[in-house]
Amino acid sequence: MTTAYDVPAKELITALTKKLQNESAVAPPDWSKYVRTGVSKENPPETKDWWHTRCASILRKLYVNKNMGVERLRAEYGGKRNRGSKPNKAEAGSGAIVRHALQQLETAGYVTKMKGRGRMLSPKGVKFLDNTSFEVKKSLIEAFPELKKY
Repeated sequence: MTTAYDVPAKELITALTKKLQNESAVAPPDWSKYVRTGVSKENPPETKDWWHTRCASILRKLYVNKNMGVERLRAEYGGKRNRGSKPNKAEAGSGAIVRHALQQLETAGYVTKMKGRGRMLSPKGVKFLDNTSFEVKKSLIEAFPELKKY
C-alpha cells in the first residue's frame, strides 16, 4: 500500500491541491486576496491557488505528525520577523488562515477534532491521502520507469 511517506512532498501537495479545488467545502474566503500569511511577510501570496495549496499542506502535515493544534501549525508556517537593526526572531504564521483552513477541512470530512489534543485526520482523510499518494506514485513510475524497483 502506498502512503504519503512513499512519494515526494511537492508532488503530493500539488496533486492534493488539484483535488481540493474540486471540493466545494474548501474554498478561499473573500479576505484571502488581501491577507499576509504572517508578520514575517510583506505582501500577500501571488499564486491564485495558494489557499488550496495551504490546505493540502496542512493535510500532509497532519498525516505525518498524527495530530496538531492551531498553535503548532502556526509555528510550522511562521518565519523570521525583521526587527530592523536588532536580530531577527522566529514568529508564528497567521492563525486565522490555519483556523479557517482546518474548519473547511473538517466540513469536508477530512479532519476531526480531538479534545485537548488539536486535530487529526479522519479515516476519510487518510484514505484521501493514501489514494492520492498511489496516483502520484503511479504517475512518477510512468514518467521515470527506473523508479519501479522502489
